[in-house]
Amino acid sequence: MRIYAVADIHSKPEKLKLIQDTVRRLTPDVLVAAGDIARYFGSDTVLAELNDLGIPVLIVRGNTDSSAMEKWSLAYNNISSLHLQSKDLAGIHFAGVGGTLLLPFRSRLGFWEAPYVTRLKNLIQARTVFVAHPPPFGTLDEVAGKWHSGSTAVGGLVDTLQPRLCICGHIHESSGIKERGKTLVVNCSIGKNGAGALIELDEQKIQSAIMI
Repeated sequence: MRIYAVADIHSKPEKLKLIQDTVRRLTPDVLVAAGDIARYFGSDTVLAELNDLGIPVLIVRGNTDSSAMEKWSLAYNNISSLHLQSKDLAGIHFAGVGGTLLLPFRSRLGFWEAPYVTRLKNLIQARTVFVAHPPPFGTLDEVAGKWHSGSTAVGGLVDTLQPRLCICGHIHESSGIKERGKTLVVNCSIGKNGAGALIELDEQKIQSAIMI
């Protein structure tokens, strides 16, 4: 499977155009959008454009997305929300969590993090592609190159359950790829010089992962 992973679109037309061009050029099997897809308003327009890509699109909410995004996604044939859900696609197991609260020097998944973590523990396996908006605390989460601002909950899930892949975004300036134990963490935030990440994997292992 070829996964095209993006985050932090923020309803920007130039980023949507970049995604459309990249899908045409690289022909991925699935698009994973790891949050901050919209900017509170205009979610319907963004979801419609992603739906029109003609490939499966798996989403989670970020801190600038409406809490109704999961409900709105039901209107689109190609879009599926991963919030506290798992999905198998061509033999690959995905699970995710939506939502992010901004706090000084760290992020939370929501006001009520503990129930999220409990449910995710039942969804995430070693073979899972885990999708969350914030990175695990301490990995690809540095703001201004100095302060870690990721999620301790995501970090705990990654360290305890060791899914093979964690796709995230949120910290724009820390996009990249880094190993954390047995988990490959991919911060796929779209920046001025990047279009996200391309990951190729099968049911057994990750074949390659690059920023594009």
